[in-house]
Amino acid sequence: MYFSICDIIIKDYLYYNTEGGIVLKEAKAMAYVNMYGVLATLEKLCEIDDEAKIILSGLKSPVSLCFDVENGPCGTFHFSKSGCKFTDGSAGCTCKMNFKSPGKFNELIDSSKPGIPVKGVVQVLSFLLGPFTKLADRLTKLLRPSADDLKNRAFFEESTILTFYTIAGAISALANSDSISMFTAQSTVDGKISMGIKNVCYATVYVKNHKFTTIKEKAESPRAIMEFASVDLANGLFNGTVSTIAELCKGNIYMAGMISMVDNLNRILDRVAVYLA
Repeated sequence: MYFSICDIIIKDYLYYNTEGGIVLKEAKAMAYVNMYGVLATLEKLCEIDDEAKIILSGLKSPVSLCFDVENGPCGTFHFSKSGCKFTDGSAGCTCKMNFKSPGKFNELIDSSKPGIPVKGVVQVLSFLLGPFTKLADRLTKLLRPSADDLKNRAFFEESTILTFYTIAGAISALANSDSISMFTAQSTVDGKISMGIKNVCYATVYVKNHKFTTIKEKAESPRAIMEFASVDLANGLFNGTVSTIAELCKGNIYMAGMISMVDNLNRILDRVAVYLA
């Protein structure tokens, strides 16, 4: 599963063909997925990946890079030798790049087309073309691995973990911006949904007043739980190589609590699969 963005752009929508039909992807929602799902995974990449840590070790000073999308998301990536932290908005940014539309921002992910530098022009260009590109390339390699890459067990596990966090971020991005997912969000009660790969990694999807927020840590007092038994199972589910129903029957997918919340989460996951296909 990965973000292969789009074949045809029509106005403010993205479309792609899949055997037998056309599935609608909204450019604005795609921009939120790219910001909060894909790029926000740089936080975890810098935390767990040795190559990313080496890239960050070469920073001469901290850099806070903001991507501001007109009629779309705005977020800042704070990089230092110790890691990466993503925050909403532009507060604290040392350099900034504007994008005229969600579609233009999606082109940054799809074809490395930058936006318009409006703050710290020299810094934004040198960082974007240097460390940021190296980190993004490393993330791409892990989220879109080759068959040979996956033969390495450590790589396989890291790839699966980062995919998990990308999906977790994309759930909230779509619940708040994709017209189909927003319909599901409107019927979701307040509370915390705990997602995880047992004893490996966890995320919390926090719902309040039908707005979703993903927190990349284990939930305290969740109202609902969905947990996968192993990294191998999670990888199979993400890539569609195992049967969800069969694994549920075997007890390898654990669900508990307010099942309607889990059911709605799974509906949104269907949309995540469309956007990250």
